[in-house]
Amino acid sequence: MKIILKLVVGMAAGILLGFYAPDSAIRALLTAYEMIGQLIKFTIPLIILFYITSGIACLPRDSGKLLGRTVAFAYGSTLLAGVLAFLIASIALPILAPTAAAAGHETAAPAVFFKLEIPPLFGVISALVAAFVFGVGISSLHSTALRTWFDQGRDIIERLLSRVIIPLLPLYIAGVFAAMAADGSVFTTLHAFGRVLLLVVIMHWAWLSLLFIVTGVLNKRSPLELIRTMLPAYFTALGTMSSAATIPVTLRQVKAAKVSEPIANFVVPLCANIHLSGSTITLVTCASAVMLMSPGVGLPTIGAMFPFIMMLGIIMIAAPGAPGGAVMSALGLLTTMLGFNETQVALMIALYLAQDSFGTATNVTGDAVIAVWMDRFFGKKLAEDSASTA
Repeated sequence: MKIILKLVVGMAAGILLGFYAPDSAIRALLTAYEMIGQLIKFTIPLIILFYITSGIACLPRDSGKLLGRTVAFAYGSTLLAGVLAFLIASIALPILAPTAAAAGHETAAPAVFFKLEIPPLFGVISALVAAFVFGVGISSLHSTALRTWFDQGRDIIERLLSRVIIPLLPLYIAGVFAAMAADGSVFTTLHAFGRVLLLVVIMHWAWLSLLFIVTGVLNKRSPLELIRTMLPAYFTALGTMSSAATIPVTLRQVKAAKVSEPIANFVVPLCANIHLSGSTITLVTCASAVMLMSPGVGLPTIGAMFPFIMMLGIIMIAAPGAPGGAVMSALGLLTTMLGFNETQVALMIALYLAQDSFGTATNVTGDAVIAVWMDRFFGKKLAEDSASTA
């Protein structure tokens, strides 16, 4: 919640500076914004490489069908959530945000004092392919040394995110809103984005309702009872804005939903890292909104968005389980597949962080649905195996 407060302060400060500050102060802020943007670009491939490699290498190797089906359900849920979000957004967004806003108006802002280019070590797709190669290789060869190296690399990047980049985001956001205030489009953008955020939250609730109704009916369980059982996990995630930090509560509530203990212990920690349907809804909807409100871009087609959604489901494995982690992981796809510029990236970060708690709450609550299905498929067998072992 402190991040959201700082984000609002950054927006307000940027708007005030854009309207009232001298040209030199705006140029200094935009220079800081430019440098932070270069650092973010440099970090994106490293997030993908270290987090995905570490995630694949840590997957249990002796779980067989349970692991494969859990991953398939998580990816299918994320993919379906993204497609439905785009279909709804393509209908609702032209009504809610019909005008082109400030994204792409960088030329109207004062020039920065200087630019410092920090090229990434490798591209996003190269990082993704390398992550799968190393992750599968480490898992197959049982390479403890390489796994430790990638885990430590992940810890370094996580520290960079939590102690440098995330704290600098309010300054980064202030820069883009100062530029929008300078060119006179800031209030149009804020008005449209408020509607977009409301649409995103409504879509989160609708998605969870769909998941629990279908799961409850097909498994002969009460959807309302399942939802009521998972409410503590939902509200905990609202406060923590972190899937990882909510795992203890999610695990407790999934067991309270009558999911067998072995299934719950396996599915909940795994899905906290790979099942991010709420974050996908947010990213797809907000990306569509930013493109719609960008002059000369417009709303994307399903043909353009579907490959992005498919890759987003994979790249979410690299999302750190911390506030803002999903959007930081997705920035590489936004720039390479959708062609976002720095202003559009900053608007995406602002939009995402403004609703991050609701997206995270949707992620962790949806994990219970996958746990119920896995318990239907494998719970009885695991219980029998445990009894025979005992």
